[in-house]
Amino acid sequence: MNRRGSYAIVIVLAMLSGACASTGATPRPFPTPTAKGPSTAPAPPANPAPAPASPAPAHGSAIGYSVTGTAMNLRGTPYRNGGADPGGFDCSGFVQYVFAQHGVYVPRKVIEQYRAGHDVPVSQLEPGDLVFFTTVAPGASHVGIALGGDTFVHAPSSTGEVRVERLSAAYWSTRFVGARRVL
Repeated sequence: MNRRGSYAIVIVLAMLSGACASTGATPRPFPTPTAKGPSTAPAPPANPAPAPASPAPAHGSAIGYSVTGTAMNLRGTPYRNGGADPGGFDCSGFVQYVFAQHGVYVPRKVIEQYRAGHDVPVSQLEPGDLVFFTTVAPGASHVGIALGGDTFVHAPSSTGEVRVERLSAAYWSTRFVGARRVL
C-alpha cells in the first residue's frame, strides 16, 4: 500500500475510533475558563506514532509526574473531535497521546480507559491517575489526568482547549464517576 493510502486509512480509523464520549457525541456544555492564558502547545511532531505497549511501572513512581508534565505542556491545544495529536485532541485522544509519550499504552475510547488499570478512591489520587466524568450519557463519557491535589488537565469540548480545572468545581464534582490508575 502506498503512503497516501496509509494516511487515508489512519484518518478514517481515527474518525471512527470515537470521540470524547463513549457515544461519539461531543460533550456539552463544559464550563468556560474565566481567563485565557497564552497557548503553550508545541508544534506537532513531523511523524507522530503511538508508542508500543510496555509494562507499566509501579504506581507512585516518577512517571506520574513525567506524564503530568507532558500533559501540562499541551495546555492551549485546541479540542478536535476524534483528535489524538498536538494539532487537536478530544479527551480520550489526549490521554492516549500523553501516556504514549512515556511508553504506556492506554486504550483509545473513554469507556475502555475506564476499564483499564484499577480503581482509585478520590482521596488517594496521585499525579497521572485518570479521572472520569459523566457528561453526555450515563457512565464514564469524559476523561482527564489528575495533576495532584484538586486539579486535573483535560481536553474539554469543541469550544475549548486543553486546560486545567478543579475536581471540586460545581460542574465537575457533580459529574465525577471514578478514577483509575494505569501506571
